[in-house]
This record gives sequence, structure tokens and C-alpha cells, in this order.
Amino acid sequence: MVSFRSFARAALLAGLLLAAPAVAHPVPSGERADPTEPPPKQLRGVEVREHLGAQVPPGLAFKDEQGRPVTLGQYFDGKHPVILTFNYSNCPMLCSLMLNGLVQGLKQLAYTPGKEFRIVTVSIDHEETPERALKTQHRYVSEYGRPEAADGWHFLTGSEANVKAYANALGFGYAYDEARKEYAHPSAMAVTSPDGHVVRYLYGIEYPPSKLKLALLEAAQGKIGNPFDRLVLYCFHYDATEGRYAPIAANVMRVGGAISVVLLGAFLTVLWRADLKKRRRTAESTS
Repeated sequence: MVSFRSFARAALLAGLLLAAPAVAHPVPSGERADPTEPPPKQLRGVEVREHLGAQVPPGLAFKDEQGRPVTLGQYFDGKHPVILTFNYSNCPMLCSLMLNGLVQGLKQLAYTPGKEFRIVTVSIDHEETPERALKTQHRYVSEYGRPEAADGWHFLTGSEANVKAYANALGFGYAYDEARKEYAHPSAMAVTSPDGHVVRYLYGIEYPPSKLKLALLEAAQGKIGNPFDRLVLYCFHYDATEGRYAPIAANVMRVGGAISVVLLGAFLTVLWRADLKKRRRTAESTS
């Protein structure tokens, strides 16, 4: 016999199902968003067109946070990979989210800008001054908690033409919204090899330390980090379809097999030494 409690539950569920159409008010057809509609005019072209393998123009001239004239080529020293970002100090929200996310990821990474790699942040706003850029540098280096990073994280400002050339080289589309007095831009960063070739793009407002490490190791071609870091890079490859690093089954199996052989060899060595000592004791006791 069906209990009263079971019957009550069934009745309540039936009531909810019958009531749903009455309380749900579908959006009128005239108010529904058409996914095929083009984006608003101010957002057209605000996207990333990846230029993997492209050389970032080393001759592009800017001023660093100290007001000194520099070129991008100064940061491509042939030894350190470079993270290139495209932000500006007066950005109302997205830039702060991006750079704070980068800082949070870097905090969990043993690598430090200026030692194992470099970061270059070019201002989207061609009217930004080096003085303003310096304040922004102080803000994020202070948040990072590693004062020495100031030598490896530079905030550059430049002419409108050179800012556009930088954006074009990386494939970063952006636009100025006159009504809001702000720039629309994608949430993306690029990682280059030590000689300035684009190796990888990082998207979003969070940058996990594992992804940062693998991108930097890949960009440096294993020339930074310890032997274990290089072993990790050997076991992972970038999956462009999912935008993340995924393990390579064959390499993982090779590494696992090698580790197994080493462990087995160590175990057999211990057994052999123990047996050898036992034989020596036996020989000494019978002599």
C-alpha cells in the first residue's frame, strides 16, 4: 500500500509540473536576442586573431615607466621568455581583473619577472603618461609582494601609431567607446619566445600557475626551470581545441616506464647488497 507521505510527494510534484506553465512567462519574440545579429558597433573588431609564430616588431618605440625611450627589442634578449599584455591604467574594470588575475597566478609560481622571464604591459591609451604608468607598476608589484619584480615588469606608453602597431602584431583588436570614454578590448595576453616570436595566448581573467609555467617553459624551449620542470613540459602539449595543456599519453607512459625501471633497479640493488652482507657474515662466522 502506498504510504500517505509518498502520495503527498507525488501530488506536490504533479502540482509543480502543472503550475509551471502558468507561472513561466516566456520572453516575447520581439524581445528575444538574435544570436545571428552582428555585435554592437563599438565592439566590432574587438577580438583576438592569433598570430602564432609571428615576430613582434622589435623596433617599436615607447617610453617606459621612468619616461626613458625604449624599444620592444630591448626586452627580447634571447634568454628570457616574455609575457605581453595590452591594458591601460584608467580602465574601469577589465584591466584590473586581468592584471590582478595574473598577479595571483604569479604568486604561486616560483619564477619571478626579471629572473626567469619578463612582463611587458603596453598601455592601450596613447594619452597615458609615464608618471601614471609608474603608479600602476607600483600598484601591481606591491600586490605581487616581490619588490625585485619591478626590474622585470615594465609598463610602456607610446604614440597612437605605435600602440596600434603593437596591437596589430599580436592580433589584439580594440576600439574606443566615445560615449563611455573607455576602450573596449579582449581579455588576452601573449607569451613570446626570448627572441620575440609569439608562442602562446592566454585568455580570461584567471591565469592558473600550472598554465603560466607550461606556457613559459614552452616559450623558453626548456631553457628555464629545473630538470623536473622540463620533464613536466615533455609530458604535456597545448591542446588548441580546448585552450589548455593536456598530457601526452605516449610521453607519460615513457616517463612512467623509465621511473619504474629506475625504482626496480634501486630495489634490486638494495636486495643485492643485503644478500652480499648476509653472505659475508656467514663466511666470517664459519671461518
